[in-house]
Amino acid sequence: MPRPDAAVVIEDLMKRFGDFVAVDHVSLEVARGEIFGFLGPNGAGKSTTIRILCGLLSPTAGRASVDGTDVAKDPETVKSRIGYMSQKFSLYDDLTVEENIEFFSGIYGVPAGLRAERKQFALRMAGLEEKRATMTRLLAGGWKQRLALGCAILHAPPVIFLDEPTSGVDPIARRSFWELIYNLSAAGHTVFVTTHYMDEAEYCHRLALMHAGRVIALGTPRELRERVRSAEHPEPSMEDVFVAMIEREEHPR
Repeated sequence: MPRPDAAVVIEDLMKRFGDFVAVDHVSLEVARGEIFGFLGPNGAGKSTTIRILCGLLSPTAGRASVDGTDVAKDPETVKSRIGYMSQKFSLYDDLTVEENIEFFSGIYGVPAGLRAERKQFALRMAGLEEKRATMTRLLAGGWKQRLALGCAILHAPPVIFLDEPTSGVDPIARRSFWELIYNLSAAGHTVFVTTHYMDEAEYCHRLALMHAGRVIALGTPRELRERVRSAEHPEPSMEDVFVAMIEREEHPR
């Protein structure tokens, strides 16, 4: 039975594309308010799993629920209860920061009486109050990521899916973006984030390592480091952990 505080529940999930198995019997739970990291190289199955959880793809087998709603049976309700920021979140470069927020307020169905309040929240959360009249195309990459996050949470979703949100931005912007994620978690949002940056695993409460469509390790960063600690790696990095886990998966003793 899923634990009562689970915001995301995945049970024996599979997704096939013809003969290719993109997601291979994945099972896990994510608690409410948790920052859950989904780590692995490109092609590991992270984005496919996210798309299923967002109601954008139907699973081949197994089941998944988000905020208590079955993603296969009621994808439209799931979409209304989540925020989703993909690798290429489509901001409109020919609109200002403020106009983008207003546009997405309509897309996400924010009630008219709440739009001014939610716009101010997004601007304040993203640190964009002084850039509200700036054309979006003139923003640096890190600021665009902040704006995209602000737009994705305008409807105050309880669960937020971030698919490679820091890809292509500099390390300082990445760190700043993670501070926003911490703030959202502290406010009670569940944040499910995929990344191929192994150092970002340290920012997560718990994480899953994916390889070839399967979850090969699950736990806190400390727990996973302990599993591979050795004389050769007395203080293993998350990259050391991931390499060791893949080697164990591919060459079991």
